[in-house]
Amino acid sequence: MTSLNSHGVRFAFGTLTVLPVRVTRWDREAARAGMLCAPLAGLVVGVLAAVPGGLLLWGGSGPLLAAVASAAVPAALTRGLHLDGLADTADGLGSGKPADDALRIMKQSDIGPFGVITLLFVLLAQVAVLQQLYAQGWTHGAVAAVASAVTARLALTLASRRGVPAARPEGLGAAVAGTVPVAGAGVAALVVVAACSGAGALLGGDGALRHGLAAAAGLLVAELLLRHCVRRFGGVTGDVFGALAETAATVTLVGLALG
Repeated sequence: MTSLNSHGVRFAFGTLTVLPVRVTRWDREAARAGMLCAPLAGLVVGVLAAVPGGLLLWGGSGPLLAAVASAAVPAALTRGLHLDGLADTADGLGSGKPADDALRIMKQSDIGPFGVITLLFVLLAQVAVLQQLYAQGWTHGAVAAVASAVTARLALTLASRRGVPAARPEGLGAAVAGTVPVAGAGVAALVVVAACSGAGALLGGDGALRHGLAAAAGLLVAELLLRHCVRRFGGVTGDVFGALAETAATVTLVGLALG
């Protein structure tokens, strides 16, 4: 079990980040453990995203530059794959074509108008919220960066649960689809939402409730997108996973801004 957990951590960091972690096993068991460890990868990404924001504020920059830095780090740590997946999924859904044609559009290397527009507004929303929270203090922006990153990766855990099929026989979607037990996904969700609430409680006031609800909202909207993609494409793909992560992160941030 310890060995499998080690392989799971390697799988999560090796597939979901560019951190120098070598994936030593590529099988269904390792994929299951890896996707259960996905929120852990999100925790590391979120902390690394918060660091430059804090340093820039400490150095005298305004909250806008700090927000841009915190939004850029997760993109860099994934080589932009989640953003690319979001754009490709938007193009596939926006095409209105049958599943096979939509999947073909998603595999193309270029980005269409739906993808460009979606990327633009998602990134603008992320920066706008982080700027608002950093203006309240470094801790507010840092907690938001971490909470959104963890929730984003938890959305991937939930999308890997049993009963969710792969749209293609190859790729990351096929490797992890249906690997996570439903009970395990549920426990992971409870732990992450509780952790977000605990982090929000450190900020005082209604922070615990606000952060818990924001994470739950991010997961809910990601779940709605997941179900729509399964209906449209016949299952999940690596691009869909990227879209789910960015959707969950953005909705979580927006939820914090509305608080």
